[in-house]
Amino acid sequence: MLIAKTIGCSRFVFNHLLALWNDTYKKAGKGLTYPSCSAELTQLKKRQDTLWLKEVDSTALQSSLKNLADAFSRFSKKQNDM
Repeated sequence: MLIAKTIGCSRFVFNHLLALWNDTYKKAGKGLTYPSCSAELTQLKKRQDTLWLKEVDSTALQSSLKNLADAFSRFSKKQNDM
């Protein structure tokens, strides 16, 4: 059960920050940085409506964040592995 919860939380973090990145990109013409995403994750874990993020391993959430940051970096450099 904990594995399913961890995967769900990781997906939530990824999708939440992706939406935030897209909004920022549309408004400012550039996306978020890894440090700003990390700070947002910290704030998410403090909010009353997302306290459940504290129930899973923080390493899994950070890994999701790093994957997203890597995708942002590749997007901005127009790189991919295809």
